[in-house]
Amino acid sequence: MTMFLEQTDDYFGNDLEEKMAPTNEKELADGGFVVPHFNSFGLRFRDYDVESMRQEGVENFYRKNHTYQCYDFVKKMREEYGKMNKAEMDIWKCCELLDGVVDESDPDLDIPQIQHLLQTAEAIRKDYPNEDWLHLTGLIHDLGKVLLLPGFGDLPQWAVVGDIFPVGCRFDESNVHYKYFKENPDYNNPAFNTKYGIYPEKCGLNNVMMSWGHDDYMYLVAKENKTTLPSAALFIIRYHSFYALHKEGAYKHLMNDEDVENLKWVHIFNKYDLYSKSNVEIDVEKVKPYYVSLIKKYFPAEKLKW
Repeated sequence: MTMFLEQTDDYFGNDLEEKMAPTNEKELADGGFVVPHFNSFGLRFRDYDVESMRQEGVENFYRKNHTYQCYDFVKKMREEYGKMNKAEMDIWKCCELLDGVVDESDPDLDIPQIQHLLQTAEAIRKDYPNEDWLHLTGLIHDLGKVLLLPGFGDLPQWAVVGDIFPVGCRFDESNVHYKYFKENPDYNNPAFNTKYGIYPEKCGLNNVMMSWGHDDYMYLVAKENKTTLPSAALFIIRYHSFYALHKEGAYKHLMNDEDVENLKWVHIFNKYDLYSKSNVEIDVEKVKPYYVSLIKKYFPAEKLKW
């Protein structure tokens, strides 16, 4: 079920101060994580063209995603979910809710999301033992996928997961399955189909509307619940699915200086987010106490508004 609501001009998440992450060069160095050559299906990671058991479903997902994710839709979703009136619960409970969720946009893995979260966090923890904020970021970066569940709107997968992209300006051809943007109502809109669209040069990604999904939702949840995580963590949460930027180098004309600094952390994080995916499961109960302690450290309230 997709909700279509009254349009608003309000824009969320731009007015709160953010703590800065460390920028020491040693902290930005790659850790010891070994990048595998193939995913759990024996194929190369993020290969959207190769025939596989998930290829048809993934392509159909992006057909819908690129057709319906337009500027007006994003504004409506941000207004509705910025109210934070869907639930009150702690972060670990949210992790457990994702136990039965499988991401239809992911060609690399089909295990429950809680395992992906823990695999990402534990791989980071091994290489960056002193950066506990990054461990927690690994755990919570995909929690916005609760949007797929009935209590959070029961949104279709195309409105929750997959690569994200700016709306309000031209769709870059580096986006996965670009051809399906031609059915998007913004594709031929002269206000939106130029390089800059409605945005000034170097306006900062914080001022750019991104396609709606779990990334932006979890960012809003963290901000509205007054997390003390550094700005790099919030940047990772919000843009970790922005592959057109951090993999292909597109849309850099919209970035400001702070974006450039925080992008370094996304590049580090992406290796663990993408390549730690495995069918070897993490012992949830064994690692739970550590992550619960981090949640208490970086979130002032036990129960968050969602």
